[in-house]
Amino acid sequence: MKFWTLWGIDALVAAIFVFFFMIGLGDGSVSSFNIVLWLGILGGLALILGGSLALKARRKVVAIVLLLVLAVPAILALLFFLVVLISNPRWN
Repeated sequence: MKFWTLWGIDALVAAIFVFFFMIGLGDGSVSSFNIVLWLGILGGLALILGGSLALKARRKVVAIVLLLVLAVPAILALLFFLVVLISNPRWN
């Protein structure tokens, strides 16, 4: 896979997390109790996106491996949801 494709997938995942973080700030579910967890998740996502951009110039293979850390689970989750939607399973 190309670098920018993986980076786009990771950016989409990060945008989804930021969206839910903002919604949580609005409704009060993100509070002082769990703000450290949220900041850790958002910091990790920023580290993956920013670190891959920084590594792209010199070590493209390492940058792609860093992007795969987040892109592979995201693609697998998307495939799972597509299979669930298409196959319409019975959950009982």
